[in-house]
Amino acid sequence: MPEFEFERDRAYRLLLDFFLGGDFDTDTSLSERKLAETLHMGRMPIREALRDLSRDGLLESRPGRGTFLRPLSVDDLREIYEVRYALEGMAAHLAAQNGLTEELAAYDAKFKAMLASPDDYELGAVYDLGAEFHLSMFRAAKNQHLYDIYEPLRLRFRIALGLPKHYDHARVFKSVEEHIEILDAIRAGDSLRAQQLVCRHLAAGLDVRTRIFEKLKDYAGPAAASA
Repeated sequence: MPEFEFERDRAYRLLLDFFLGGDFDTDTSLSERKLAETLHMGRMPIREALRDLSRDGLLESRPGRGTFLRPLSVDDLREIYEVRYALEGMAAHLAAQNGLTEELAAYDAKFKAMLASPDDYELGAVYDLGAEFHLSMFRAAKNQHLYDIYEPLRLRFRIALGLPKHYDHARVFKSVEEHIEILDAIRAGDSLRAQQLVCRHLAAGLDVRTRIFEKLKDYAGPAAASA
């Protein structure tokens, strides 16, 4: 890989990590110079990485104002979840058909340890392990096209919603139980049940996040509603 492409890819990954931290909101304009200084990189790879992020639907250009993280609406959220039902349900279905991988099997002990001692884990770490489980499920599905379609959608959702600011303790640990059920279905080779459990898991997540949106809208007041 040419050096410039390597730097652009590195900038892309660093920007994702920065945005996923949840400390950057959708009302703040993205400055190439400030991002380059923050990430200790040249402005050119930052500029190219921002273009790539825009292409992937994570950023938007507002004429006369600059480039911003793309916000989500309730309708966006619903549509994204409708796509996730299809993609992640199929990933679980294929993973169960292919058989449990060592990578997936390793989650069983991790999830059960979290349920046994919930106070020992930060909510962010629990959520991140769940997100990694979903990616591992896609790898176990052994369908690269499926994964390539899913990845930008997942990133847009996580960044735009700013999830680290809105963790719900009960829901995060309930999702751990749901992941164990999905894992058991994959281990049993029950592709239909694995698919159904993933869709049920996502439906519960959609319900929680829809309520988050409603709370945020109520908190922001009439100005946000008219924006």
